[in-house]
Amino acid sequence: MTASFPQSPTAADPIRYRADLEQPEPDEAETIQGLTDALHKVSATVYEDSGHAERSVHAKSHALLRGVLQVDAGLPATLAQGIFKTPGSFEVVMRFSTNPGDILNDKVSTPRGLAVKVLGVEGDRLPGSEEDTSQDFVMQNAKAFTVPTPKAFLKNLKMLAGTTDKAPGMKQALSAVLRGLEKGIEAVGGESGTIKSLGGHPLTNLLGETYTTVVPLRYGDYVAKIAVVPVSPGLVALKDAPVDLDDKPDGLREAMQTFFATQSAEWEIQVQLCTNLETMPIEDASKEWPEDESPFVRVATLRVDPQPAWTDARHARVDDGMAFGPWKGVVEHQPLGGVMRARKSTYKHSMDFRSQANGCPMHRLEKTADLPD
Repeated sequence: MTASFPQSPTAADPIRYRADLEQPEPDEAETIQGLTDALHKVSATVYEDSGHAERSVHAKSHALLRGVLQVDAGLPATLAQGIFKTPGSFEVVMRFSTNPGDILNDKVSTPRGLAVKVLGVEGDRLPGSEEDTSQDFVMQNAKAFTVPTPKAFLKNLKMLAGTTDKAPGMKQALSAVLRGLEKGIEAVGGESGTIKSLGGHPLTNLLGETYTTVVPLRYGDYVAKIAVVPVSPGLVALKDAPVDLDDKPDGLREAMQTFFATQSAEWEIQVQLCTNLETMPIEDASKEWPEDESPFVRVATLRVDPQPAWTDARHARVDDGMAFGPWKGVVEHQPLGGVMRARKSTYKHSMDFRSQANGCPMHRLEKTADLPD
């Protein structure tokens, strides 16, 4: 993921968005209800155990940051789309997290997540997002989803939901075993998203990772995946960098605090346009789109200056009082494909459950100055 503007974004013309690019399965509504039920089980179990409702996925945050997104000037027409249509800046909130729906010791090492909320966005809103003024991008440190369809996701999720709040010490031991397996696979040039999702992710710093939307979304007139790629020297130096988690159950958060106490950070926002529906499918979320056919190309930068990376006050404001989701945005960035469609009602159900259980309605953030230190 190194291509940057002004290089030509693709060797072929990008596919234009049209509604029939999506092909839902006949029983998709039933599958989505199953996903909602499984995710609710996670949230309800955590609430019963702790008295506090968390997100059903990515419950534990490690950094809650304010930043600025700067859209590049002079983008070609195929890239000047959606919120990237016009050069200018937006304030953003960034939430770094890890995958489980319960709050675990960081030695249970799972995939990393990044949610970016772009504030003050104008345009026609997605259904259910009419009262919002943000554009949210929900990302993982992967280039494709672990499974192809909502039905396959439901099968995996049912298994994971049954392990919520079970034997945290055993989870740490299993995670260590799985990390060893993943290390062996990567030593011969492979990678297992499934092993990583079960606890086999390397114990590395979240700031060295590249994050992508994993699955596609509308990009104005076209279709794309979007990535957040570290480019400042301090971030690049942290690629695959280990984090000391001995006797540090929140060691990932501590590493974030240490970094942003003195350093700034800069990422590129890059776009990979869909140019071939055979090799870059909409409905198979597990397919990595080949970069030799369509490289990721820069459209904006994202900068964060030194600040408190995580505080109790920010935790209350962002983790308890805000929601992130791919369906919180404008029509020009409509989520696409089965996994994205499944996220619409499941995310809303999780948000509603948290709000009701905690007695804390979700709040809209108008400007990052309102984010407490």
